[in-house]
Amino acid sequence: MDKLTDKNNELKFEDAMIQLEDIVGELEHGDVPLEKAIELFQEGMKLSQLCSQKLEQVERKIEMIVEENGELRKKPFGATLDANGGDILE
Repeated sequence: MDKLTDKNNELKFEDAMIQLEDIVGELEHGDVPLEKAIELFQEGMKLSQLCSQKLEQVERKIEMIVEENGELRKKPFGATLDANGGDILE
């Protein structure tokens, strides 16, 4: 399981999700020995944390460009405008 720790920065989000889905599938199948199930669970938790971190990084980078009163303005992703053009954060 150290390979995940060594390659956290190299592992793409999509690849981590595929590995996580495989682990969940193995655990749900139910015929995994206890020690192997614990290893899979630990690896799954690491992958879950990695995916969460990568999503948080992406959310911080994403901004929407909104045109307000003839001006272009950057606004955090997920924010919307109310009827008066004011920001409402979701």
